[in-house]
Amino acid sequence: MTNITESHEIATRYRELLEAWNARDAKAFAGCFSETALVVGYDGSQMSGRGEVESTLAKIFSDHPTASYVAKIRSIQRLGPDVVMLHAVVGMVAPGQSDLIPERNAIQIITGQRDASGWRLASLQNTPAAFHGRPDLADQLTEELRAVLRGGGREVAASVD
Repeated sequence: MTNITESHEIATRYRELLEAWNARDAKAFAGCFSETALVVGYDGSQMSGRGEVESTLAKIFSDHPTASYVAKIRSIQRLGPDVVMLHAVVGMVAPGQSDLIPERNAIQIITGQRDASGWRLASLQNTPAAFHGRPDLADQLTEELRAVLRGGGREVAASVD
């Protein structure tokens, strides 16, 4: 079981990650990760290490406006003494819009690892929440994320394992 302090620290690092994305700040986004992190994007693209994350996102941010994240942390679990897994659901709001793009909803799994400098993200897996053949689940997730959006855009899970 993770303790409250660990949960708060990894949730804070995750919030920093989302804020950096929403601010289109590649350096701050990459700074949330460990030097050897693995990031798998929504489209399946892979980035290895903080440097590649920063350079890839700098190019993405310079090429086109990106949608902003709305997120809800569902759980945080301890996997080892200095390793946790964070499970979140996310939606995206297009620039200049006020509602979610339902087909962009995703599930995010993050591995956090503590080292001498504190908690860093060791991995991020961002998977589309397509729910093929189950439109009711897609609609439920969209409504859950819309509630988060109405509340300001971020919500931490009430229960932490």
